Amino acid sequence: MAQKIRPASAMINPDPIPLSALNHWAYCPRRCGLIHQEGEFTDNLHTARGNAEHARVDRVAYETLKSGVRAEFALPVWSDRCGLIGKCDVVEFWPDGTVYPVEYKHGPKRKWLNDDIQLAAQAMCLEDMLGRPVTQGAIFHASSHRRREVEITPELRRLVIETAEAIRAILLTGKLPPPANDARCKECSLKEICQPEALAEKNRQRGLARTLFAPDSGVSP
Repeated sequence: MAQKIRPASAMINPDPIPLSALNHWAYCPRRCGLIHQEGEFTDNLHTARGNAEHARVDRVAYETLKSGVRAEFALPVWSDRCGLIGKCDVVEFWPDGTVYPVEYKHGPKRKWLNDDIQLAAQAMCLEDMLGRPVTQGAIFHASSHRRREVEITPELRRLVIETAEAIRAILLTGKLPPPANDARCKECSLKEICQPEALAEKNRQRGLARTLFAPDSGVSP
């Protein structure tokens, strides 16, 4: 396995980043800031269903399947090198030595980059803990009862490091990212707290004021 280098910011700021924060950031940086910086969170139908699915998985400590695969549930994982911490919904240990993380998500089978980044971070933690390569995993989509296999590519690994670095940066500055104010907001449980439309309108008015009273506009304040 190639030599692994610890990110510089993980050495400067030793507080580990939760794996869930990577998913939140990749979906919307402001959502990540509200949850992990401001401590804000509220449930909607989607988060409630997701929590129920995770609770079902967490009830069992481990299980040995007919194929000889040992499945560990709610397994705590971490990486001191990357400054990450969290848990895997399921980690399968196959008879041939393969380590295979499985992340449970509510909804039908479809590809979401934020889910893939979270799964890749789990794989990287498992590699550092076990000293074994973890090259694949899966997202289990509860609504369709189907797995989507994910290859843990160099690109996904890079995105894990970059996302963790970005989260550390906002936690250090204490400044919330701006709202997305797009299609993502419709299903977000933090929409009422975030107020994306109101903030977007406020920023629009500020921009108009700057344009109106710019030095070359010919208008006096």
